[in-house]
Amino acid sequence: MQTYILLTKLSPDVTRNMKDREKIGKTWIDQVREKCPQVKFTAHYALLGQYDFLDIYEAPDEETAAKVSMISQLNGAMQAQSLIAIPYKRFVELTQEI
Repeated sequence: MQTYILLTKLSPDVTRNMKDREKIGKTWIDQVREKCPQVKFTAHYALLGQYDFLDIYEAPDEETAAKVSMISQLNGAMQAQSLIAIPYKRFVELTQEI
C-alpha cells in the first residue's frame, strides 16, 4: 500500500457553518469507507493556514486516492490536493541509486 496525504480547503459555505463540521466529517469518512474499503487512515489534523485539514492514509493505488479526493469535494471541499508520500528511509535509499 502507498501512503498519501490529502490537503483539504473547505468552501466558504461550509466554513460559515463550522458547528456542522463534525457531521460533515463523519459523512465524509463513512463515504470513503463505503466506496474505498481498502483505505486505512493513519492521521487526521485540523490546520491553521492555507488548508483546513490534513489526512494521512494508505491506499492501494492512485485511482483510489483520487476517489478519496473526489469524495472530499462532494462534501464541501473547494480544493483537495493529494500527494504521494515516500518514507524518509526509502527516499535516502533512492538517493543512493542515482
